[in-house]
Amino acid sequence: MSVSVVAPMPGIISEVLVSVGDVVKADEEIIVLEAMKMENPICAPVGGKIMKINVAEEDKVDTDQVLIEIE
Repeated sequence: MSVSVVAPMPGIISEVLVSVGDVVKADEEIIVLEAMKMENPICAPVGGKIMKINVAEEDKVDTDQVLIEIE
């Protein structure tokens, strides 16, 4: 079962901290989203393996857009 990590607000991806195949722990920071002139860390909601990364640095994202899939 995979879990989708979504953007909590519109913004720009300033940093992707993981790669496909990486194993992450719950609450580990995986992406930095710049919104409202602030850097907002996006953390993994669950532990698991990064299966897919749907964004790259400098991409603009919308609220609820799927950023990463963890299995």
